[in-house]
Amino acid sequence: MGAHFNLALILLALATPIAFADDPSPLQDTCVAVSDSTSAVFVNGKFCKNPKLLTANDFLFEGLDKPGNTSNNLGSKVTPVFVDQLPGLNTLGISLVRIDFAPYGLNPPHTHPRGTEILVVLEGALSVGFVTSNPDNRLITKVLNKGDVFVFPIGLIHFQYNQGKTNAVALSGLSSQNPGVITIANAVFGSKPPIYDEVLAKAFQLDKKVIDYLEAQFWVSN
Repeated sequence: MGAHFNLALILLALATPIAFADDPSPLQDTCVAVSDSTSAVFVNGKFCKNPKLLTANDFLFEGLDKPGNTSNNLGSKVTPVFVDQLPGLNTLGISLVRIDFAPYGLNPPHTHPRGTEILVVLEGALSVGFVTSNPDNRLITKVLNKGDVFVFPIGLIHFQYNQGKTNAVALSGLSSQNPGVITIANAVFGSKPPIYDEVLAKAFQLDKKVIDYLEAQFWVSN
């Protein structure tokens, strides 16, 4: 019995990291997210619609063919198709975004804490990259052309930049219905309330006046 118990512990230890790696597997065909809790079941952060009341529109998102408005400081626009935009994604562990770039537009350094991202360039060319974790902090970067595909591992800081003089468009799939986004500059210098100046000054080895200047900027939420 001792051997069986030890084997069970080993299998549990091996399985534990996987269990927390991504969205849980669904235990039913559908769980269309609804805001009304009346006679609904709460699953994975959302209430589920009665399966007998499902319609095709629960699994439909329209308009991803329309360009996003890139007239902002970054020159880019992310159009998400997460569970909030497409309720039928609930419990399915997948989502999608369209990213539009004006010439020299940037999708700034950010992370997705709950999802790996795979990106394909539809139009134009993009310079992309991600940074590995401590202690190496190695930049893995590549220039992508139309039809090229690149993967950004879950949780790592990454970016996309249009170095060309024409617009660029990309589609990304993510391994979560709600992968989350942490834009580094927004989180560090635009938090509410602000992170203490002395903390940021010491962390970035900058004068507090520089920190005050950075915190006073308008950080675009993309």
